[in-house]
Amino acid sequence: MSAPRPTTDRCDTEGHCITCSDEGVPMRVETSNAEAGLAVCVDGDGRRTDVLTALVPDVRPGDQLLVHAGTALLRLDSSTEAPA
Repeated sequence: MSAPRPTTDRCDTEGHCITCSDEGVPMRVETSNAEAGLAVCVDGDGRRTDVLTALVPDVRPGDQLLVHAGTALLRLDSSTEAPA
């Protein structure tokens, strides 16, 4: 049996990716192409970017997504702050 992992082995950068230290960014879907698994999304500063949507089913214009490293991680609900 292996020994339990020490509690000091945890990531202390809550809210950041343990690999690259970036945060997830709330973004609004402008257009979506389900066949390609891509969407054009806009962040709170108005910057547009192509986002991979394979991890989030049925992405549609107007959806609010949490995006990290160009990949949508999850759909945000209406109570979560996201770009207008």
